[in-house]
Amino acid sequence: MGELRPLGEDLTQESRALAQALRELFEGLDVSVRRYAARHRRDPGTFSRYLNGTRLPPWEVIMGIMTDLAEHRGTTVTPEAIEFIRGLHGSAFDSSSSPKHAVEIIEQQLADADHVSRRSSVRGDILGDALLERQNRIANLEVRLSQMEAALTAERERAGQLASAHPDVSELRGERDVLRQEVTRLGNELQAAHEQRDAAEARCDLLERQLAAVEHPAALPAAPPLRMPKVLVVDDQPDNLLAMTAVLETLDQELVTVSSGRDALKALLHHDDFAVIIMDVQMPEMDGYETAAHIKRRARNRDVPIIFLTAMGVDPEHTARGYAAGAVDYISKPFDPWALRAKVAVFTEIHLERRIGPSEGTASRPSST
Repeated sequence: MGELRPLGEDLTQESRALAQALRELFEGLDVSVRRYAARHRRDPGTFSRYLNGTRLPPWEVIMGIMTDLAEHRGTTVTPEAIEFIRGLHGSAFDSSSSPKHAVEIIEQQLADADHVSRRSSVRGDILGDALLERQNRIANLEVRLSQMEAALTAERERAGQLASAHPDVSELRGERDVLRQEVTRLGNELQAAHEQRDAAEARCDLLERQLAAVEHPAALPAAPPLRMPKVLVVDDQPDNLLAMTAVLETLDQELVTVSSGRDALKALLHHDDFAVIIMDVQMPEMDGYETAAHIKRRARNRDVPIIFLTAMGVDPEHTARGYAAGAVDYISKPFDPWALRAKVAVFTEIHLERRIGPSEGTASRPSST
């Protein structure tokens, strides 16, 4: 399979061992990376990075490769093979989990958000110039129309004729109407560009707080003398729920864990005071996008931030759909424990600041210096 990229540079021994094992499995499928990714509706670039070791694949991706290979060969996946690969995966995961790795993840998200902000600003400038040009043309047309209509009226009054439409006037009115339609369209597009820029700027601010939480954990404010808000975790895989519970239990918050979108909606009815929702994107029956849309339609829950947990790779298509559904953040599977804790800690901090008021919240934050 000449399409496979070389193994990534500076891989840990554990990540290299896992990548080599996955490459051997994948080569047995006798299919291109692009075709296999399309078959499973995955991003080919992300899948390629799984195979060259620069990104750790979720366990379900690995099981998918093993299952597909067994089906291709007309065999079954043996428990011994599963345990061997699971051991490699666990070792690679442990070796890649560190504050430095979490910083790299969040910094990449910050770079992506900054790119969206700058691109939206440039588009806003272009649209603003185009809008101003159309408005000036309409103003000039209005002056010409006013002058022509006044001249025609005066001429007809002198001649004692009834007023009638003039071809030149009708043409100018038509041009004006077209320009007004363009002004409406450009105004809507300009507003959308501004909203996209503002949302990206808000993500940049949020991600910078998360970086500070990873780099300087002691800078997070101590828990105020109030009950801590809850965290809702939604994932249909029991192993993922157990893993997230183990990572987040150090934050001294009540974790409400459910295994489906419908159970998440029920939990939000029976519990209150959630600081954040961590939700798997790919779930049966009701996926994360649909669940988030239902949550955002409820006045009681629409302001609770949602972090999408995805095995599909954080690419522009998926993030755009997630932000449209109401997500405010993303993290890829297998999730980095340091990054996940930092994200939840920052959303909890923001929730507490809103609950106790800006003045008290600011006063309770210790200096990071």
